[in-house]
Amino acid sequence: MRLTLASTSPARLATLRAAGVEPQTISPGVDEDAVVAAAGHLEPADMVELLARAKAEAVADAHGATIDGLILGGDSAFVIDGIIHGKPHDPDVARQRWLTQRGRTGVLYSGHWLIDNRGGVNRGGIGIVTHAEVTFADVTESEIDAYIATGEPLKVAGAFTIDSLGGPFIHSIIGDPHTVVGLSLPALRNLVRSLGIEWTDLWNR
Repeated sequence: MRLTLASTSPARLATLRAAGVEPQTISPGVDEDAVVAAAGHLEPADMVELLARAKAEAVADAHGATIDGLILGGDSAFVIDGIIHGKPHDPDVARQRWLTQRGRTGVLYSGHWLIDNRGGVNRGGIGIVTHAEVTFADVTESEIDAYIATGEPLKVAGAFTIDSLGGPFIHSIIGDPHTVVGLSLPALRNLVRSLGIEWTDLWNR
């Protein structure tokens, strides 16, 4: 059973590879800001599920006829003080976020949407949202500046990772660690099995 990942996220790809799945990756080309704006006010869980679905459906619409298998879309957002944080992009934004969140706890939400596209036919999709509490170490300003200078935090929700350079700056996680990476393997397994497919059927490495 072939899995297509509607994402170019290195972290999601690495997570799947480590779990024995070598997916095909296709950039969904979704204007995330436009999708969220059109939907109006959304709670964090609803937002990440909406965007995960939009990405999976974009790939299904554009490439579905040539895909025999499953299509997975994903999205993540970090919430602290009731404010939703996506990718900061700008170094000054990332620095301010780290000054705000160091030594504190927030919640990372990850949305997953899986489309059954066996035989090149879109049979519909199912979704799930997972979350995990992330507590940061009380990092110094020099550590923050050095981390931002690497460019890594500019490209990820919440301006941090746990599976790369940002890992030492995370004090603890309550919940599934893979959720913080952006793809919960237990949640994906449940989605796959709900379609009548064994998780191990995706193993191809």
